[in-house]
Amino acid sequence: MTLTLEEKRARVRDLLTHNKATAGAVGEAGRALAEIPEEYYRFELWPAYKSLLSQRDTMARIRVANPYFRCHTDVSRDTLRIDDRDYLNFSGYNYVGLSGDAEVATAAKEAIDRYGTSVSASRIVSGEIPLHAELEGAIAQFHGTEDAVAFVSGYGTNVSTLGYLFGPKDLLLHDSLTHNSGVTGCKLSGARRISFPHNDLDALEALLAENRGRHERACIVTEGVFSMDGDIPDLPRLIDLKKRYKALLMVDEAHSAGTLGGRGRGIAEHFGVPGGEIDILMGTLSKSFASCGGYIAGSAALTMNLRYFAPGGVLYSVGLSPANSAAALAAVRKLAAQPGRVERLRANSALFLRLAKEAALDTGPSHDSPIVPVVIGNSIHCLKVAERLFARGINVQPMLYPAVPEEASRLRFFITALHRPEQLEYTAREVRQALALARADGAS
Repeated sequence: MTLTLEEKRARVRDLLTHNKATAGAVGEAGRALAEIPEEYYRFELWPAYKSLLSQRDTMARIRVANPYFRCHTDVSRDTLRIDDRDYLNFSGYNYVGLSGDAEVATAAKEAIDRYGTSVSASRIVSGEIPLHAELEGAIAQFHGTEDAVAFVSGYGTNVSTLGYLFGPKDLLLHDSLTHNSGVTGCKLSGARRISFPHNDLDALEALLAENRGRHERACIVTEGVFSMDGDIPDLPRLIDLKKRYKALLMVDEAHSAGTLGGRGRGIAEHFGVPGGEIDILMGTLSKSFASCGGYIAGSAALTMNLRYFAPGGVLYSVGLSPANSAAALAAVRKLAAQPGRVERLRANSALFLRLAKEAALDTGPSHDSPIVPVVIGNSIHCLKVAERLFARGINVQPMLYPAVPEEASRLRFFITALHRPEQLEYTAREVRQALALARADGAS
């Protein structure tokens, strides 16, 4: 619509009149601004920052070095070099030893030589390279699904997928120990979100019976191996529940792909069910697959939906880099061809779990996985044990509140196929001694 000169002048007069009428309200708003506390706009006053400073003060008081952001100068294997010293490494998830593998590294270097260091566009525009489809095909074959789609971030895979697929009329039921990325994706979706007690499928069924009929789509969200406890859900029963209640099932296989099952194909192989029984199979490329990124495997309809419409997945995001694509592809193929890596990983995991139990260490519910926690239940003791172990040449990360509840403070051990039995035996002995010393110090 085109306004005449007189109409434009009339609108200006109306605007000026409105501004005069609201001048008092503006003054009140100005006074309200003066009352806004500083902690709302000064980062150094934010509660999280102040909590971090308090934690650092505690470390200084008990004379423990900050265990976070330690810089290493070589490949994360069974050992790790920090400050010119080699440590036994239990803080990295290079589960089957493919990060640093010569063939995987060569594939990444050749991809850079051919395609550059970035695909320089979103895949839907002009960032697609042959490696993307090859990788997705290899992942789908690995898991026994129709198709797969790769994302640039493992965390972003959960956020983007859940945020896109579900909405306000839907129901998302997630395990109480679901990774933060899954919970964030649930929140982003706007769906009704209900957390069920960890691995309590009776409670889950009760929630489904009570709530399923009130919503359109429904999805159960869980993990193949839980990253803090190292335990596994009952997949066959989850499949039964999702079928009976006409729901979808999403399983985050970040820590189970490459580690569970005779060939490392994940939780479906572990329980002897087809991979296609999991509607939304999520995985990461940063653990068993020696790269960086994430993926969703499932039906062709699911992956096409995500390719074209999921914000931050393939849409509105640069494509997976040539080096990361090639490294992951080489790792998937090599793991498929060398199941002995999985056998060694499983043997090492079982050995360390047995040694820890024999040393009277609290390993929580961990079983059949390469994640073995040693629950200490006291943050200060946990820090002191980690410090003593570091001095004895063992690098293991303390997990403290808010990552876990205070009473569940722990050391988390990532076991790999590269560890040797004598390394695991030494570590179990040292943990027992360090914990006894920390508790004796606390009692004195």
